[in-house]
Amino acid sequence: MIRLLLEPVNLLILDEPTNHLDMGTKDILKQAIKEFNGTVIVVSHDREFLDGLVEKVYEFGDGKVKECLGGIYEFLEKKKLSSLNELEKSQPATRQESAKTPAASDKKERTPEAPADEKAVRKLSYAEQRERDKMLKRAERKVKDAEEEIARIEQEIADVEARISAGEVEPEIFDTHAALNKKLDNAMSLWELATIELEEFKKS
Repeated sequence: MIRLLLEPVNLLILDEPTNHLDMGTKDILKQAIKEFNGTVIVVSHDREFLDGLVEKVYEFGDGKVKECLGGIYEFLEKKKLSSLNELEKSQPATRQESAKTPAASDKKERTPEAPADEKAVRKLSYAEQRERDKMLKRAERKVKDAEEEIARIEQEIADVEARISAGEVEPEIFDTHAALNKKLDNAMSLWELATIELEEFKKS
């Protein structure tokens, strides 16, 4: 990695680039990466963001790196998983199994052990629920932050309008008023996106 960074190559390295981004901004970033004329290495757990963006998936685990040609959903399908969180939870168990027997024969031996499988499913469901709760809180926080920003800008506009009503007529104050209204429009757009994202998340 260091050697790559020292070379004059057209390379971007992005580590969880969608954290704290709203849906609209994520779409803009995704399109920009698609149009980038070079190689992009993305570290992300956001399946929707990775879908249609990546051409290869690299799996790190057990001291090895495995390459999988295709997109993120092809990778998950090959691994028989529904989410990247499942992959993380399954890695410790995989290491223990591979230490005992080859994967093919081990699968046959484990077939009758239904209680152990059911226990693994319960643990996975709990982990997924925790992750969902975290994402829900994050989405709710986005809405709250957007509402607080709107209230702050509206107060600034009210203060400026009070000054205008009191007789201030300098051009700068009208420029400030116009800029604040534009800022309010942007804040409202962000609030709408955050609200839509929250409602869609609650439906899922």
